[in-house]
Amino acid sequence: MDLFDKCQSFHRARELMEAGMYPYFRAIGDHDCTSATVGGRRVVMVGSNNYLGLTHDARVVEAAKEATSRFGTSCTGSRFLNGTLELHEELEERLARFMNMEASCVFSTGFMVNLGVLSALVGKSDVILCDRENHASIIDGCRLAFGQTRKFRHDDMDDLERLLRDCPDSAGKLIVVDGVFSMNGTITDLPSVVRLARKYGARVMVDDAHGIGMIGPSGRGTLDHFGMLGDPDSGVDLVMGTFSKSLASIGGFIAGSANVVNFIKHHARALIFSASPTPANTAAAMAALQIIEEEPWRVETLNRIVTHVRCTLNDMGYDTMGSETAIVPVLIGSDEDTFAFWKMLDDRGIFANPVVAPGTPAGKGLIRTSYMASHTDDEIARVLAVFSELRAVREAPALALAGGA
Repeated sequence: MDLFDKCQSFHRARELMEAGMYPYFRAIGDHDCTSATVGGRRVVMVGSNNYLGLTHDARVVEAAKEATSRFGTSCTGSRFLNGTLELHEELEERLARFMNMEASCVFSTGFMVNLGVLSALVGKSDVILCDRENHASIIDGCRLAFGQTRKFRHDDMDDLERLLRDCPDSAGKLIVVDGVFSMNGTITDLPSVVRLARKYGARVMVDDAHGIGMIGPSGRGTLDHFGMLGDPDSGVDLVMGTFSKSLASIGGFIAGSANVVNFIKHHARALIFSASPTPANTAAAMAALQIIEEEPWRVETLNRIVTHVRCTLNDMGYDTMGSETAIVPVLIGSDEDTFAFWKMLDDRGIFANPVVAPGTPAGKGLIRTSYMASHTDDEIARVLAVFSELRAVREAPALALAGGA
């Protein structure tokens, strides 16, 4: 058998293109945060993770420009060797303070954080307890780790306890959960996770890529949301975050105790053997971090917007899948109906993202919408007007919505 036979037999993408319903790799032209030009048309952007709207903030842009002028366009090496700048270390110190942890370490992407941390920490005699709906980077990190991975049903504490109970007493145990789940917008039951971790002697790692800058009174994520930030006995050992959402850049970090972070810095292959974050990306993230600290009203504005959107969509009869955050999914159903619904949104100038299996369970396709603190009232009204129109078009085959419409 030829290795490339699978490539020749892959037809799904081409079929969607021919049907005019291919939703991926869309090239964006001009972009001003909440709106963009796609295919020569102006669209409202509700498909971005730019939750606080900082990617176009003049202070963030200027910080990236200044860092490029000072340090150049690249570090041309890994953090381990020639790729660590004073800028990286300053950002690590500020992130550690922001998360109320002893130390942090910056990686080039959030995906690499999970690959590096899990493969570095979990050895042959250890066990990872992993929520079934965790991000793909966690799943891949589990695959790279030498220890066992045991998956528990999504946010099911009884199932997690069952798996913990079955772990050997001699095994090191790490519970890994998303803080905010990126497809359905729900928040993990972190207090219950911590309670079980204490009961069974496990450590806890939270992937807060979508939580930081989105939830919590001060925008510090899931621990902040539950009032656990600043509690030395919170029971959360490691917090992972990314720069590609609210921090308006690209990169990632892990925060925790100094000795654990030091171990990761010397054992995480994804860190040691990858080029370090660029000066521009590092400075942009630091500028965004400062804005989050100084302007907590942005999180409040975001919460006001998404509460309005979520309540309005629910009132229309859409199923928003229990979302509690700026990620507001709309459950559709089959792949075909999901792509058709996406096309109707796109035709009406709304940029959203269709998600089908394996991103969701089979038959549970959804439209993933996400919102920014910088969305205007007029933009939100336009989005909701389109959803209202599509809800009313009952003969449209894509309307596999709540209530069976």
